[in-house]
Amino acid sequence: MQNELYITGIPNTVPEVQAGVLRTRLLKLIGDLLEKNNVQEINITISTSEEVQIVGTSKVPKTSTTESPVDFTDQTENEPIPCHIQKPLYSFNQLILPNEVKENLLYTVEAINVEEVVFDSWGLREIQPHPCTVLNFYGPPGTGKTLAAHAVADYMSKPILLATYADIESKFHGEGPKNLKSIFNISEKERAVLFIDEADSLLSRRLTEVNSGSEQAINSMRSQLLICLEQFRGVVIFATNLIENYDKAFETRVKHIEFLLPGIKEREKIWQCHIPDLLPTDQLDFNQLAQVDEVCGRDIREAVIDAANRAALRAKKEGKHPIQGQVSTNDLLEAIQRKKDERINDNKNNDFKDLEIKEKIEKQIRINSLNTK
Repeated sequence: MQNELYITGIPNTVPEVQAGVLRTRLLKLIGDLLEKNNVQEINITISTSEEVQIVGTSKVPKTSTTESPVDFTDQTENEPIPCHIQKPLYSFNQLILPNEVKENLLYTVEAINVEEVVFDSWGLREIQPHPCTVLNFYGPPGTGKTLAAHAVADYMSKPILLATYADIESKFHGEGPKNLKSIFNISEKERAVLFIDEADSLLSRRLTEVNSGSEQAINSMRSQLLICLEQFRGVVIFATNLIENYDKAFETRVKHIEFLLPGIKEREKIWQCHIPDLLPTDQLDFNQLAQVDEVCGRDIREAVIDAANRAALRAKKEGKHPIQGQVSTNDLLEAIQRKKDERINDNKNNDFKDLEIKEKIEKQIRINSLNTK
């Protein structure tokens, strides 16, 4: 087992962000060197003079730079780059999707493992010098797009670099394309999966009639993105809620994977995995909970939290300790209905359907209440 790595001597005058970047890169490079050469012990000294002097910070263990996000700073111009890198938060085991979608994801990820054979041994690099895996996860909010991006990074044993279109866009003319290029450069250097959320605007059609500086900046960013995708070697994942307005130039470069609202089988699994072992419950009927449709994983998570809060407060109101509270199937049914009632529904054609679902849930709650008496 490889020993812990420590880095000392970074001057206290160096901003912590820059120091964090340096530590991360050194630890990555040295760790790879030790692993590839089966070296257990190492002591490398870097100095500006022949007399080695240790100045500055105390020992920093390897784990301290990987457990929490690291923000990056442009080392040449000392300007912030709007992204951060971290360990993935989720794994494929936590990903609940239809089998077809999950298998599609796995195929895409596993194909990267044979890249050297396909592009070098079999000569496909002649027709594609810079192979790059570009995925676009699209679908309604809360359907698992972000979780899936983390799961892909975890499956590949890589960190994930997070950014949004709002982060990349700049109020200063010309900064957006520069930010975009920097993010791709950092991702490639750190061997990280690049995840760009809220990418609708970034992937939309370029404007044909440019009448202002802001419109010109938008087109410049989209052109820069095409260049980055051509030159990048790694995995890029976009997440969007809309796909209708995509630029045709991106369609040939991007593999689209749709994330739909979960079906009844997926909903039952999602309900089950969101109930912790420590949560006091009253023989929950997961099949009954799964009958409530038109809900996403995020809705279910929030409903469980809401029901747990109300159960604890109910116990307190009854003169008990909150820990004596208990969550029932009815509590969860009522909580998920509240989540649905909170939605802002702009489509009046769905009003009758929503009312029908609500009446169905209320009927089931009444039946459950009678059965418990």
